[in-house]
Amino acid sequence: MPIRFFDTHTHLDYLADDLQLTIPELLTNAQTMGVERILVVAIFAKNFEKVTACSRLEPNHIVYGLGLHPLYIEQHQQADLDLLEKRLSERDPHCTAIAEIGLERGVESVSTPTLWQKQCEFLETQLALAKRYDLPVNLHSRKSHDQLSVFLKKAQLRQAGVVHGFAGSYDQAKRFVDLGYKIGVGGTITYQRANKTREAIRKLPLEMLLLETDSPDMPVFGFQGEPNRPERLVVTFNTLCELRRETPEQIAETIWQNSEKLFWKKA
Repeated sequence: MPIRFFDTHTHLDYLADDLQLTIPELLTNAQTMGVERILVVAIFAKNFEKVTACSRLEPNHIVYGLGLHPLYIEQHQQADLDLLEKRLSERDPHCTAIAEIGLERGVESVSTPTLWQKQCEFLETQLALAKRYDLPVNLHSRKSHDQLSVFLKKAQLRQAGVVHGFAGSYDQAKRFVDLGYKIGVGGTITYQRANKTREAIRKLPLEMLLLETDSPDMPVFGFQGEPNRPERLVVTFNTLCELRRETPEQIAETIWQNSEKLFWKKA
């Protein structure tokens, strides 16, 4: 069986703009490296329609998530949450996640007491929507793992989700895993200096890992300064194989099944 990949976190709408390529062209490039399925996530209410359109163009390969990203908390309004709820209530089967949501403490401008409170309120509301509509979440967490885990423990989502682009220690990752959340493995592990994250990914159960690119962000080693692309998922996969004891075939198939179960459209 050929190795197949599912890129579980992308911003394909932005990548298409950056590279001046169409969504079908981006998918064709991804498929040359075995990337057969892709989740596209939103960051603003204003790009809900764009990410939805990505799946309409390639319904057999692309699903999407709708959500409000914490990095842009200053711009989000109550009306955006209202629109999110409306879109979720009318969603089609290709809307398989609430994404990208979470917490951001790595940027001072959105970490003031007022905006931090707003971040927490927006996260809590979106977790409640995930529970109501029985959808998994795709989570952003930068310098906020401890705070995020408290919200997730309280929310008790049936579908749980993934902490995307994880960069942290084994103990931090284990806390999420113990709550039922997968860990998104991205380009961070391709950098030798990321010892703490590489060690965490080496030790975690394979059943709790997903692969992602965060295209056009989070470039892999050797491609710094360039927009990241779904086909470069294989670079992260190769590094993962160097870190793990399982065979490449076992790693690929287990992660494919993990990804399918969590984010592919249900029959």
